[in-house]
Amino acid sequence: MGRLTPIDTTYFKDERAGDFTVIGSAVQRSDARGHVTGRTLFFEDLTPPGLTHVKIHRSTRHHARIDRVDVSGALEVPGVLRVITHEDVPNNWYVVLRLIGVGPDDEPVLAEDRVLYRGEPIVAVVAETEEAAREGAARVVVDYTDLPAVLDVEAALADGAPIIKQAGTNHFVYEGHPCRRIRFGDVERGFAEADRIIEGRYSSSPIEHAPVEPTGCIVVPQGDGRLRIHSNTQAAFFTLDNTALILGVPPTSLRVVGGTVGGGFGGKVDVIVEPLACLAAMLTGRPAKYVYSRAEEMQVSSTRAAEHIHIKDGVMDDGRIVARQVTLYVDAGAYSRHSPYGTTKAAAHMPGPYTIPNVHVDCYCVYTNRTPSSAMRGFGVTIGDFALESHMDHVARELGMDPLRLRLKNAYRDGDMKAHRKIASGTALVEVIQSAADLVGHDLPPEYRAMSSAERPEG
Repeated sequence: MGRLTPIDTTYFKDERAGDFTVIGSAVQRSDARGHVTGRTLFFEDLTPPGLTHVKIHRSTRHHARIDRVDVSGALEVPGVLRVITHEDVPNNWYVVLRLIGVGPDDEPVLAEDRVLYRGEPIVAVVAETEEAAREGAARVVVDYTDLPAVLDVEAALADGAPIIKQAGTNHFVYEGHPCRRIRFGDVERGFAEADRIIEGRYSSSPIEHAPVEPTGCIVVPQGDGRLRIHSNTQAAFFTLDNTALILGVPPTSLRVVGGTVGGGFGGKVDVIVEPLACLAAMLTGRPAKYVYSRAEEMQVSSTRAAEHIHIKDGVMDDGRIVARQVTLYVDAGAYSRHSPYGTTKAAAHMPGPYTIPNVHVDCYCVYTNRTPSSAMRGFGVTIGDFALESHMDHVARELGMDPLRLRLKNAYRDGDMKAHRKIASGTALVEVIQSAADLVGHDLPPEYRAMSSAERPEG
């Protein structure tokens, strides 16, 4: 065993901050020099000999039954080596969150008897060149029987809506309930005691991450039988374990090489390209590359979920919010991916950073015939915050009250019980609002200046 070089700890010493110097100081990113000089290597910089290319024939329907798939035209294209269908995938059904106990497996790697969104992968074509793979994919013929499409979350939950999921509901089921629920206090009593009821409805559209580098990977078979996966995934272990489960191989037979991502923002946490690239490499014995085109990145990569949020507040004339009811619909699109988890986060985040004695929350994870949504920077919280803070401004306008004073009056303090029954700590919202007021020259009366996150004012 070689000698271990002692760590130089002088970098971490600072009289003002004990053993830490990073907090409160400017520290250069470890990868900054490589990025600005062009020396950083991305997965597409790899050019292994014998590289093959994977392209996908995708659904042209939002919702349809597949009657026939004819791949003969693809096999006639010079350079096409193989066409992969769902029958070639050892374990075709999966959900990426099964690694943390979320089920059921609801998404096929390649479509079987039906498609649930426009752009869903049906067959994969493996070829000597990217051009041949693209031509082969274009020559696949699929016959469909169109089925009713559901493209709105509330329509998907309405009585009589066509059921699009094999599980029998257009919503994820949380411990036997159609939504993730928060119950705190007695919201109906709070509404009855309030001086006024103020309601609002807020919505967002899907948001595409639009990374500079499209989603993709290159898989290289190794001499020992393992597969080396060069990927721009943001979730290396999700990728490794889910790919192993889909392929029916032990995780030790795969090695994921990642860490360099040309923009992700949460959009590269789904295990989409790696299983098919691995399967192509296994079936041909050659390296395989599967990367989205820009059009595919925009059309079929997971978006931030669209959300519809209804907020009903019971408010006293002095600005105290005594009851809040939130009904939130998350559009998961056709498959679960990370949306059941994001919906749980959304529920736990309600009613925002405010202490309200009576809270009633229903958060629905809804399936529609749209492109599946997934993670994006604070997913489950970001759009909820937009709605909550828009609503706080609405309440302030209705009361004729300064919106900062309204927030300070209702802000949670250390020690307050949150609606999901966790004790608030390290809150600091009061101090942040006070500092923001200083920065913009916003006047706050002395009693609001004296407020603190450490204690709640009386009355």
